[in-house]
Amino acid sequence: MAAEVGSFVLGGFAINSSATSSSKSRPFTPARAQVGDGVLNNPLLGTRIGANSEHRWLQPTYMAKVAKGSSGLVGDDEGVANELDYGTEYGRVDQIKAGLYQAVHGLNRGIFGVPSAKKSEIEGLVRQLESQNPTPNPTANLDKVGGCWKLVYSTITILGSKRTKLGLRDFINLGDFLQKIYVAQGKAVNVIKFNARGLNMLNGQLTIDASFRVASESVKPLSLLLLFALLLHDLLLIYNSEIFRQFLLLQRVDISYDKSTITPDQLMNMFRQNYDLLLGIFNPEGWLEITYVDDTMRIGRDDKGNVFIQERSEEET
Repeated sequence: MAAEVGSFVLGGFAINSSATSSSKSRPFTPARAQVGDGVLNNPLLGTRIGANSEHRWLQPTYMAKVAKGSSGLVGDDEGVANELDYGTEYGRVDQIKAGLYQAVHGLNRGIFGVPSAKKSEIEGLVRQLESQNPTPNPTANLDKVGGCWKLVYSTITILGSKRTKLGLRDFINLGDFLQKIYVAQGKAVNVIKFNARGLNMLNGQLTIDASFRVASESVKPLSLLLLFALLLHDLLLIYNSEIFRQFLLLQRVDISYDKSTITPDQLMNMFRQNYDLLLGIFNPEGWLEITYVDDTMRIGRDDKGNVFIQERSEEET
């Protein structure tokens, strides 16, 4: 079929409107999506091969680069997360996880602040891992989310006067941050453990009970636009493929605060004056997108812009 090519860019994708190329037409090739005549490769959509009746839709394949020879130090220009060039060297999920654990080591979960270069490094690794999420629709597979999780890192911080008011400089130490998710009941229990040096190393905890429900299944506007373009191109192939399942962003849960307590009473008395401040920092109310989950690790992003990295734990809350 002879025709002039018209191409347009849609949110990082290039779509060719015909099957013939001209000398002035050149496919747009971002880091993770490439388009040529009759070929569309993208981690969200899978791979469509050929421009004839034997089109096939394949399952998506993800690859993410792990930088070579990185020292892992803050400010290292060749750090893992500073090189998102997907063209040469690729790493498996376990390599990215190893790099992530190395990056967060010694940061005390990030609660008292992280240098900007280190924060960028971690964010880059998180994005690489999210791009390889083996559970793209986690709210349809909540059994993967249920159980006990321990916080490894988050972008929630307690700095300056807040840290002083809460006694977290010298008097009170933070212990583990645990979360127990009860899928059948739609409940989550968050536990932040403390010990107070001034009270014979008194141990205690803040417990926050919350309810969650799966948010309405919806398609983002960008997905709708891209879906419309693809529908025009080949309705039947899309209908018979996995594309609809992959477009539905089944990642979000809405969270409601139920109640909170601090035990024992001696610890509650220490926090009583600044209890609202403490609760304001750790209150989970809002929504959470589960952007990565496998058998051992979970990553989430909330409505306040925070990132949470958690690992599965056998510890009881």
